[in-house]
Amino acid sequence: MAPILTNSAEAIVSGQRDDLENGIVRVKNPHLASMTEDFLYHFDLGTKTHNLQAMFGDVKFVCVGGSANRMKAFAQFIHMELGLNGSDSNIMDICAGTDRYNMYKAGPVLSISHGMGVPSMSIMLHELIKLLHHAKCCDVTIIRLGTSGGIGLEPGTVVITGTAVDSFFQPQFEQVVLGKIISRSTELDKDLAQALLNCGNEIADCPTIIGNTMCTNDFYEGQGRLDGALCSFSNEEKLEYLKKAYKAGVRNIEMECTVFAAMCHSCDLKAAVVCVALLNRFDGDQITTPHEVLLEYQMRPQKLVSMFIKKQLGLLKYN
Repeated sequence: MAPILTNSAEAIVSGQRDDLENGIVRVKNPHLASMTEDFLYHFDLGTKTHNLQAMFGDVKFVCVGGSANRMKAFAQFIHMELGLNGSDSNIMDICAGTDRYNMYKAGPVLSISHGMGVPSMSIMLHELIKLLHHAKCCDVTIIRLGTSGGIGLEPGTVVITGTAVDSFFQPQFEQVVLGKIISRSTELDKDLAQALLNCGNEIADCPTIIGNTMCTNDFYEGQGRLDGALCSFSNEEKLEYLKKAYKAGVRNIEMECTVFAAMCHSCDLKAAVVCVALLNRFDGDQITTPHEVLLEYQMRPQKLVSMFIKKQLGLLKYN
């Protein structure tokens, strides 16, 4: 039997309208209104076990990335950059009760790991968006920080996603729900992308562009790589596909951007994707860059987003 909703359809629509006008993060699930508790299982947080508004109500920026270690390092970095009180070494994992995701808070900034691939990102986003909603967070900006494979770019180039596209170069995220395929738009905030590009242009030795980002469901064959355990195509076929992608405006490849863009767009969240390209896929599939250089590359999105956050908080002036 379907759950009986405690709110009328009119009240739900009215509440969503009020949330939008107030800037409060919205959810698009009327069934949540009938639940006595919402337990965010993969965060080990709940509406009855935790005071989510007290814990997270001041959050204005959420930065997410695949690696738990990298997102802890970013939390410590932004803590220092914002000049917050206390030692950055004391930043603790809020989700220590689970081994799925890691979450760190530095003032108004949340830093969260999302794992690798669409399913892991999707689960994290469902619970993150509900968390922000329950905490009554307002005017939140969410940014994915990551690494990627570049197409026709010099290694170390930072790509701010203009449009997130699938493997057919289409701006959509398709998902099977109850045996039916649903498609959601992967539109991202253009003003936010431009503001981030402006920040990148102010940082020395941080080449930054806006380009389309392709999301795949696989790291190997799905990205046209020749170095997996299986390979069903030739090098010539790979290069032909990458050339088509480049012609379609794709400048980098990763594994989360379409679901990230679709879910944020559906919930009216201002969102962006900022990834550094670790290699040019036209030149090969495996990363041969020295480790210390890769570490510097991985810091570029963090520095760029840090500058953006500081400007938004009035700690830096715009040129």
